[in-house]
Amino acid sequence: MRIPKWIFVAAPAWFAVFITIGGWIVMSLWNWLGPELFGLRQVTFWQALGLLVLCRILFPVCALVLVAVAGIPGSLGSRMFPSGWSIMTPEERESLRQSWHGRWASVRPTPIPGANRMNPSNRPASSDREPS
Repeated sequence: MRIPKWIFVAAPAWFAVFITIGGWIVMSLWNWLGPELFGLRQVTFWQALGLLVLCRILFPVCALVLVAVAGIPGSLGSRMFPSGWSIMTPEERESLRQSWHGRWASVRPTPIPGANRMNPSNRPASSDREPS
């Protein structure tokens, strides 16, 4: 398969645009929230790019994990990290349901004295009022 020559020009150009927009977004958010909320100094564009690179180094697979957790069908993340439910056999799913039932069956909400479930405002319903 032959790669078109225009890719060698377009790919670096799009990469530069993407990096510039990402750096501008990080800088804008930092300068908007950082000084006001936390008393931090404002950052320059190049410092914002450094923060972007630092976050990419510290959290390399965060985007893939988020996509996998979101369960977007056909996405790279869902192919790399298939969810547990989709790879279980029907017997394993039923076993898991039974363990959930056994674990959570004893948990019941505690009733609040004087609270009326059907009328949460605790006012008498229109049919309960005495005629005047």
